Amino acid sequence: MSPTTLALAGLVALLVLLPTRRLQLAGWRRESLTAYFLTVWLLGAVVAAMPAPAKFLIPLLLVTYLAPFVTLRDGLDRLLGRPRSGGPGSPGGGGGAAGRDRGAPFEEPRPIKDVTPPEERRR
Repeated sequence: MSPTTLALAGLVALLVLLPTRRLQLAGWRRESLTAYFLTVWLLGAVVAAMPAPAKFLIPLLLVTYLAPFVTLRDGLDRLLGRPRSGGPGSPGGGGGAAGRDRGAPFEEPRPIKDVTPPEERRR
């Protein structure tokens, strides 16, 4: 195989890792993740290597690539005003600052704690 073909296959593999990681965080089993990765990688490699079937495979490839980033349940919960379930990136799910204010119902802010030393407060 030529170095260009290997580089294309590696690039496609790296791109497919993004939605595969998203599915892993959603709790998919290892076998399902492997099947997903290989399927999308094979479709991407075919499109990259042979442009002839590209016009038929690109729509399928786009849907399979973008589907893990679109979550129907969270979208419906947001529309109906329900709180998000705990998971990575959600409040209460251990996601840290990245998950705050996304889909969570409005909460009263905590009062600000004054941590100024007493001698500096008097100035």
